[in-house]
Amino acid sequence: MPQTQKPDFPGNDLGDQFRFWPKHNEKIYERLENKHAWLEEKRAAAQGDGKPPATQRSEVDPLENEMILNIGPQHPATHGVLRCVVKMDGETIEKSVLDIGYLHRGIEKLAEHKTYQEFMPYTDRMDYLSPYSNNVAWCLAVEKLADIEVPERAQWIRMIMSELARISSHCLWLGVGMMDAGAVSGFVWTFQEREEIYSIMDEVAGARFTVSHSRIGGVANDFSPRAIEMIRDFVDTFPDRIAGWEGLLNKNRIWVERNKGVGRVTKEEALELGLTGPNLRGSGVPYDMRRFEPYLKYDEVDFTIPVREEGDCLARYFLRLDEMKQSVRIIEQCLDRMTEGPIRSDDAKEAYPSKEEVYYSMEGMIHDFMYTDVGTVPPKGAHSYHAIEGPKGELGFYLTSDGTGRPWRVRINAPSFTNLQAMEHMLEGEMVADTVVIIGSLDPVMGEADK
Repeated sequence: MPQTQKPDFPGNDLGDQFRFWPKHNEKIYERLENKHAWLEEKRAAAQGDGKPPATQRSEVDPLENEMILNIGPQHPATHGVLRCVVKMDGETIEKSVLDIGYLHRGIEKLAEHKTYQEFMPYTDRMDYLSPYSNNVAWCLAVEKLADIEVPERAQWIRMIMSELARISSHCLWLGVGMMDAGAVSGFVWTFQEREEIYSIMDEVAGARFTVSHSRIGGVANDFSPRAIEMIRDFVDTFPDRIAGWEGLLNKNRIWVERNKGVGRVTKEEALELGLTGPNLRGSGVPYDMRRFEPYLKYDEVDFTIPVREEGDCLARYFLRLDEMKQSVRIIEQCLDRMTEGPIRSDDAKEAYPSKEEVYYSMEGMIHDFMYTDVGTVPPKGAHSYHAIEGPKGELGFYLTSDGTGRPWRVRINAPSFTNLQAMEHMLEGEMVADTVVIIGSLDPVMGEADK
């Protein structure tokens, strides 16, 4: 082939194809350069004292030079594929720009090509640190759309498992947060308790991690006596574990100084930036979906909404510990109030039949086949939004039906995506060494932020 002829296959010369990345990077750096920085105001105020700029003085600090640094998306301290592009003045972050989307899988569009029940395993893989909460949020949204009534026992079971998922998520947050700050052994201690929850999930759902136990119209199977015993043992011993972590960290000089006053967000800023969940309550806003827009049986149990006023990383640490204590209270009340009864809707068009029906009756097998093929069919034109208080904040699904067994439109209100809106504001003005602590205190999961 002559040297001047272009190849007829992609490889050596891609022409105008695959040019997104250079253009994307160019726009990121352009935005970083054009962004107004707090440090510019500080320098302008300093130059008003009549002194010449530092560059014209002999005592130029060698650390006061600017550089652009990429933190992530491969760095383990960014808790996933999060990219932070920062412009630094010495060791102080002058400007920051977030670049997300490296884990984008088009989950919302995938949901529009699945039946409502088929999409359940995909919700496990959004916030993969608390899969059960995602299952419940999806089920509640679909049940609201199709006007499906869920038996009481199933609602109590969902509450118990959702609160265990909250504890599990916060345990990993605390362990990783300690490791980010240098306390590597703490990660092992918190994961020990997370393993206990995994064992409970395995007993209840048959899977440790991506459980898919919640079903539209109820749950897949009831608690076994062994499962109830394991849950009671856990809630009896877990408060002592929290007390041990508090004894280690609450007055630990390194931990306190790494978190106190770092990444501070005021109450007004938290509302303007759209923070949600523990990050919002850590800035003094006592908003919790379980109390203000109760779902399941949360209006029948007694619990306190933890709130902190400081708005820094240390406040978010104290708040999440208090949330785990409240989750234990909720689980104990659920176990005491849960009554016997069915665990899923008895309507064949609303929920799967039990395995006994499928194995031993022709009608049950037909219903199982039909529900797998068609699934739940909400009325045409129906639309609904339902949200829960997930471990990261408000997790909601907006659904629109076209009268078939597949949603016409799906939109996900993911708390990790919402909370990342505040990241740029929190990073600017902080030291670069505090970046990993701030990211950890926001507790984002890129699986649901990128969707």
